[in-house]
Amino acid sequence: MKVNLHIYAKVFIPFICNSESEVISMENAGETPSGEKEFAQSTKHIREIIEHPEISEEEFREMLKSAPFGYTKGLPYKTYSICPETRSIVQALVWEKNGMVWITKKCPEGMLTEVYYEDADMFKRFSRWTYDWKLTSFNVENTGANCPLDCGLCQRHYSHTSLLNIVLTNRCNLSCWYCFFYAKEGQPIYEPTLDQIRVMLRNAKKEQSIGANAVQFTGGEPTLRDDIIEIIKIAKEEGYDHVQLNTDGIRLAFEPEFVKRIREAGVNTLYMSYDGMTPQTNWKNHWEVPLILENVRRAGGPGIVLVPTTIRNVNDHELGAMINFGLNHLDIIRGVNFQPLSMVGRVPTKERQRFRITIPGAIKKIEEQTNGSIARDDWYAIPIAGHIARFFEEFTGKRYYMTSHFACGAATYVFLDGEEVIPIPRFIDVEGFVEFLEEKAEELSNWKRLGKLQKLKVGGEIFLKFKNFYDEKYAPKSFDVLSIMKNAFARGSYDALGEFHHKTLFLGMMHFQDEYNYDVQRVERCVIHYAMPDGRIVPFCAFNVIPELYRDKVQAQFSYSWEEWKALHPDWDYKKDKYIRTKEFIERMKNSELYKKTYLNLKWYF
Repeated sequence: MKVNLHIYAKVFIPFICNSESEVISMENAGETPSGEKEFAQSTKHIREIIEHPEISEEEFREMLKSAPFGYTKGLPYKTYSICPETRSIVQALVWEKNGMVWITKKCPEGMLTEVYYEDADMFKRFSRWTYDWKLTSFNVENTGANCPLDCGLCQRHYSHTSLLNIVLTNRCNLSCWYCFFYAKEGQPIYEPTLDQIRVMLRNAKKEQSIGANAVQFTGGEPTLRDDIIEIIKIAKEEGYDHVQLNTDGIRLAFEPEFVKRIREAGVNTLYMSYDGMTPQTNWKNHWEVPLILENVRRAGGPGIVLVPTTIRNVNDHELGAMINFGLNHLDIIRGVNFQPLSMVGRVPTKERQRFRITIPGAIKKIEEQTNGSIARDDWYAIPIAGHIARFFEEFTGKRYYMTSHFACGAATYVFLDGEEVIPIPRFIDVEGFVEFLEEKAEELSNWKRLGKLQKLKVGGEIFLKFKNFYDEKYAPKSFDVLSIMKNAFARGSYDALGEFHHKTLFLGMMHFQDEYNYDVQRVERCVIHYAMPDGRIVPFCAFNVIPELYRDKVQAQFSYSWEEWKALHPDWDYKKDKYIRTKEFIERMKNSELYKKTYLNLKWYF
């Protein structure tokens, strides 16, 4: 069905390109985007809040006394957490009430309860999936007894680095009102040297028994570095198969040749901020996105993953529309990875109740907004990928184990079959097939010792069994999934899997922690790590939640003072880093055919 989004918006997207939203855009024109006015406007009308249950200290201690440690025995269970103000590590209780899962802890500053998961049934289904793995090499000698206050990685960590983050700069072209990370005028500049970057890449590559193979360059805004092309090439030289650029895309909008250069240098994915369908919800790059998509198309890539920071009462009413946007631009958009807001810092209870959304909360919104086309049962826990990876390792020799905690994320793939959206679990029993692969684990472990004919025989047997988990009635009609799987399992051919990827849209959820919902067991299994110039590698939710020990401390140690930076870069000007969006540009984009093609003349698939 083809829908003009100006009409569709009256029902589903209250703020799209309306006069109020445009007025704010025009008021901010001539300034560096900060989002402060847009956020204030979005939060005038609160649609819903999460009411926290009451639990007395006596009830808490009684439940804590009888609860087992760890989630493998169900709810309630004990874990460890961090206190927001004192930074004390205390025992916490994860428990169920009113169909939701909560985490409660007794801190020196008082009792604290926070929502952990908005759907207890989904929590229980996902918690079945754990993939156990242990590092055999460590960057620090700590035992991990004080986790997460002595990270590095240590012997207590359960996951290798699936994605390595390297902060290239704290300079930024935007001035987001909530951000404490970007360097303001007169403040120290953090920008590791090429040699330091190479060493950080090598440190993660040396992890045993699996070295890092994917890196994300982040910031600040990494495209502000003049030597970004050289940095990308260094990552490829160091053997990284996957190079991802975390960006707001502003530079890509105005420098078509730059898009081509980063693709040729080796960037596989643009991990691009995209917070909504309107200038109000996506004030960072709404007006620039049409140019970004056009330039990426002309350059032939890299593929784009949209990354919406998801906030209750701010942009959670547009989640389905963002997926629909991705489907309309499936030639270059590979995925939409939602990131429920992490409330790092001191956040009052009322604010957390207004803005907190968890993975199942976002999934429920998506089910409602897609009219059930993408439902809660269409999502699966991230550790399932670890079990699948164990199988494909025997075929490809490459090792990627997603051994994260089940509560860290969720994922699915959706096929676009003509005008019908089909989530992969509708025609493949993903969990049943993974259980079968686990049963075949021992046989598959001998794969490398098998001859060619034996490999074909085993692959053929797996393919025949796979058909038992495949429902042709609900499978895409325009895409031969069985043929692709046959080539993969029976013939050892993986070229066709690329076609699979280009016919689907990846949907992900990734909920990073904050001091209020902090679970140390999640940190122990973290798979997204930051490399630091001092040689340590630190889990995401330690690096950013305890910045005084990791991010801020180390970056201050390795930063240039304002005077040192100016002396090294005499032609550099802080104001030149900052992007200024003009009224003329907004008017030109609003009236352009490219803008209409990008946002307005879309098919509505739900």
